[in-house]
Amino acid sequence: MDSEVFNCTQCGRCCHGYGGTYVSEADIAAIADYIGTDRATFVRRYCTLSGTRYLLAQQDNGYCIFFDRNCTIHPVKPQMCRNWPFLESVLRDAGNWHAMASTCEGMRTDLSDPEIQAAVRMEIQKRRRGAGQE
Repeated sequence: MDSEVFNCTQCGRCCHGYGGTYVSEADIAAIADYIGTDRATFVRRYCTLSGTRYLLAQQDNGYCIFFDRNCTIHPVKPQMCRNWPFLESVLRDAGNWHAMASTCEGMRTDLSDPEIQAAVRMEIQKRRRGAGQE
């Protein structure tokens, strides 16, 4: 989704990195169904445990297990991926936006931190309304 501060170029850089992508139970169910497997098999083959939460596994090259020049599960990609780069952490510290933008060519950095945070806040609120969360 494009906005005044972000225009996805589908470069795939957000699918790379060692922080990991958390998946909810709803994400697990949707992806497992999409790839034609059951929850237990999906978790065993495609996830790692981080504390008490599951992360999508990564390939040896650092990319998400479901990345192959593009997202192979795009229609059911995890909520964390759908939210990118409109993350709550940016509202706490605009430095997070700049850190993410260092690898994402679609993120604008020519605005002030308050302008970036206002745009991120608006997008988060818009998405919550669209999902019936407000």
